[in-house]
Amino acid sequence: MSDAEHGKSIGVADLRAAADRLAGRVIRTPLVHSRTLSDISGAEVWLKLENQQFVASFKERGAANKLLTLSPEEARRGVIAMSAGNHAQGVAYHAHNLGIAATIVMPKSTPFVKVSRTRKLGARVRLEGEILAESAAFARQLAADENLVFVHPYNDPAVIAGQGTVAIEMLEDQPTLDCILTPVGGGGLVAGCAIAAANHTSAVEVIGVEVESYAAVAQHLAGRPISVGGATIAEGIAVRDVGALPLAILREYGIEVMTVAERLIEKAVIQMLEIEKTVTEGAGAAALAALMSNPARFVGRKVGLIISGGNIDTRTLANVLMRGLVRDGRLIDLVVEISDKPGALAELACIIAELRGNIVEVQHQRLFSALSANMTEVELVIEAQDTAHGSAIVAGLEAKGVRARRRDRLVLSRDLNE
Repeated sequence: MSDAEHGKSIGVADLRAAADRLAGRVIRTPLVHSRTLSDISGAEVWLKLENQQFVASFKERGAANKLLTLSPEEARRGVIAMSAGNHAQGVAYHAHNLGIAATIVMPKSTPFVKVSRTRKLGARVRLEGEILAESAAFARQLAADENLVFVHPYNDPAVIAGQGTVAIEMLEDQPTLDCILTPVGGGGLVAGCAIAAANHTSAVEVIGVEVESYAAVAQHLAGRPISVGGATIAEGIAVRDVGALPLAILREYGIEVMTVAERLIEKAVIQMLEIEKTVTEGAGAAALAALMSNPARFVGRKVGLIISGGNIDTRTLANVLMRGLVRDGRLIDLVVEISDKPGALAELACIIAELRGNIVEVQHQRLFSALSANMTEVELVIEAQDTAHGSAIVAGLEAKGVRARRRDRLVLSRDLNE
């Protein structure tokens, strides 16, 4: 590894220079205390709301710092980047502000909202490859063909220095933080945070967080073969190819990387919305998911969570919220048997109303049933107050002589704290 690639080539002076460079170009996002999350976890929880950046992601910082360090000749050539969305928007936005032509290569699976916003920010967008690694290969070839400057999302000293300004701000605003939890994709943000924390006046532990299905950094650090893949709502950190430079920095500073289950990330997205009234994407909720996965580890400590982004597809958010209602027992799916005669459905609805249940969906099933032809199955989705109320509704129906059974179409019945 060359000196330019080694972690020691980036120091806190580079982070402070980046902070000066970015002043007035990116938002100094708030670091807010969460009373409710603190009560739930037993830690003193502070949230760094990077979802309040203009493009709703910390990625603006690294992108802007890199673009601001280009020579005039490089700026004239134009830039190209590969990204699942947030780096794309950061590069597109700041390139447009600086008058630099930008091309962005994104995986075909990138959420529509990120593709649309990147185009609206003035970039030329190419959808190539099923995963980010394939997009990167295409972007590298296009950069060579068109003589474009490649702006890597994490394996670049200027990008890492820009991302590290997140931790610089956090430690300026709350110097007594004991720990910073940050999502990890390619490693640029956690590497920048490691440098900032190592140069703070007191000891600050930095912990990276990956989703279990994309634990490439944790596997690298443990010396295990890299095995990642699958669907995740945390697509912003669904990275297979980790940056050599961030990895060297993580090893240099002895940074630990935790992994969290997909269902915990879903729960954290819901908690941020319900408790903090803040929209986060899957990757943006990873730090909270890690805190809640092992609260005993952080009890009594001052913990800063980097809420890295808020670009979540609205349909995905809706699905996460509805699945959360199922997990919490606030939506139940029942199949009941009633006579196929006028008024039977109305009688059923009246019983459910008496039990204080709210019918959300109803569907008859007459044909695909083993019941008598003068009977019908009715599938009901009912809103309840909680799990106990849902059980009371089922018991109340049976007490009235209505045969009812629960049907779990989604494998969501496990306790999320398991």
